[in-house]
Amino acid sequence: MSILQFQPFSSAVNVSFWYELGKLKLDRFKLAEEPIPINGYYTTGIHSGIPSFINLERDAFFTPFTPPPRSYMVQGTLFNTNTLETFKGLPKPKLFSDLAEKIWEDIKSGAAVQDPSLLNRFLLLTFADLKSYKYYYMFGFPALSFEDAIVSEGNPVPLSEEFTPEELASFRLPGIDQLPQYFLVKRDESRKVVLGHISEWESFTKDNKSVMLGFADSSGLDSNPGWSLRNVLALLSAKWKVTGELAVICYKEGRSSASNNASPSVSGPHGSIIKVKLPEKFLDINGDCPKVVGWERDSAQKIAPRYVDLGSTMDPNKLAISSVDLNLKLMRWRILPDLDLDKVANTKCLLIGAGTLGCNVARCLLSWGVRTITFVDCTKVSFSNPVRQTLYEFKDCLDGGRPKAIAAAGKLKEIFPAVNSEGHHIFIPMPGHQVTPSEVSTVQETVNKLDSLIQSHDAVFLLTDSRESRWLPTVLCTAQNKLVINAALGFDTYLVMRHGSSDQTVKPRLGCYFCNDVVVPQDSLKDRTLDQQCTVTRPGLSFLASSLAVELMTSVLQHPMGINAQADSDKPLEEAGSSVLGVVPHQIRGFLSHFQSLSIIGHAYNKCTACSESVVGEYKKRGFDFLLQVFNTPAYLETVTGLNQLEQEKCEIEWEDANEDDF
Repeated sequence: MSILQFQPFSSAVNVSFWYELGKLKLDRFKLAEEPIPINGYYTTGIHSGIPSFINLERDAFFTPFTPPPRSYMVQGTLFNTNTLETFKGLPKPKLFSDLAEKIWEDIKSGAAVQDPSLLNRFLLLTFADLKSYKYYYMFGFPALSFEDAIVSEGNPVPLSEEFTPEELASFRLPGIDQLPQYFLVKRDESRKVVLGHISEWESFTKDNKSVMLGFADSSGLDSNPGWSLRNVLALLSAKWKVTGELAVICYKEGRSSASNNASPSVSGPHGSIIKVKLPEKFLDINGDCPKVVGWERDSAQKIAPRYVDLGSTMDPNKLAISSVDLNLKLMRWRILPDLDLDKVANTKCLLIGAGTLGCNVARCLLSWGVRTITFVDCTKVSFSNPVRQTLYEFKDCLDGGRPKAIAAAGKLKEIFPAVNSEGHHIFIPMPGHQVTPSEVSTVQETVNKLDSLIQSHDAVFLLTDSRESRWLPTVLCTAQNKLVINAALGFDTYLVMRHGSSDQTVKPRLGCYFCNDVVVPQDSLKDRTLDQQCTVTRPGLSFLASSLAVELMTSVLQHPMGINAQADSDKPLEEAGSSVLGVVPHQIRGFLSHFQSLSIIGHAYNKCTACSESVVGEYKKRGFDFLLQVFNTPAYLETVTGLNQLEQEKCEIEWEDANEDDF
């Protein structure tokens, strides 16, 4: 006779559980620290060298929870804290005793009699450090204790000595393929094996004192039953005042590798029968909760927190994705719970111009989680570029320089492998830049390529360093009603604006980059001095303009009307801001010499050379022929828009107002 030792539960937490906890922490739990119901499971013991595991996987958070075949569900309670200090300061003994009280109350109320799975519960305390991907945790598996020890009598007897293979195969309750966690077994008068539910204890034992208690044993040790036996013994003692000797079936399924090399391995239903002796002093069902034990111990057999470091085991690409999304998702915890990050991430952005502005816009788009960024540019990286244009390095300048669009797309993938980035080395046809007959087919292919790129993207950034290079993209984007963000630099000034929607039902329409002009775009690239050939600006200017351009796009995306949103610039702040990010201006003009910026509105001009109905209508009607005529004869736009008539009227007014004394 010896004191019965139970094999305690050990935790086996799959990596998928920690990943799911991190995801839910960001997206659902956020700053909440309320208890969270979760589920684990255990299987019957199959080897003496394997601990008695409670397994947690990704689906631990799912409802309903379905454990794997031949497994048994265990209900748990998770407390996840926001800081490591809070985790350390948790009232661990109280949380553990509170869970034990629930088990005791279920015994007293009879709930555990009807559903014995309520006898097995666990407590999980965690802190998820989502910056370093370290997860700190403590497990507790409450087990109610008797004042006196439970003793074991004799040696375990294999089930095969008490039951035939046919009888073991019949170990099933009616309508249930798998035995429950706890069950009763007896032989009737004809020696036939009869199984019953734990709730049938009184009727089972009324005329038969040789009733056995069966349970799904998670232990691989013959002499040390699993932890789940403890609370059912407490139930028997408290509910039915069971004392003295009791035969217990430690039931297992599956293949078992015996610890004794001389013993063959066993498959199918197997296990052993142990005889235990319960204390004569039964647990008082009307009394307080008995003493409870069951904190999981570490390798040094101490009750202490443990942690798992997943940073080194994660796929670097997945780690990068999670890290990039981290700060964005944190915005929704306290500040912007309605922020739609998916809308931003799924916006396909086309950057026309891969210079100073293009590089900085791309980096800012990455920071917002945008996953598709495409570059269009016709130049190559020069030695003056890397210090100002943040996606290039010295090696990109060698051997004549790499095409900027290709180099920029490649650098973005080096920075963030999950981004979908492409570069297209394209020279954009422009008004005033003559197209010779031999170049017509090439230029037409370029126009078709640019039109296709615009069609396949959601937002287009105009970031080139000449005015006329923005004309063709503006016409194409207006025809397709795309969101256009324009950024342009002076020496110490900048302009950031969005083009208005081409939807004619939106009134008043906001203007485009060309709406303030009364002259057509011309070739501004010839006969330029050295300072005119280079983009001469104060170095910090492009960072300001680029960030404002991306923030303007994001604000438009968060507005319920999107591209059709009216400008908020002329409204008081408290009345504006239909976007969750605040106001959605039309234009932002900055003056670095005064460290000031102005938010202004400019409405669409009906004689605009780029976005007016007359120009877009002519393009839709004639297509490339119209564009070719504009490339070769920019003044044709004056005829299409009526600017020539306006100029004539101006001249006539000046002639009428002139004094004859002037001659």
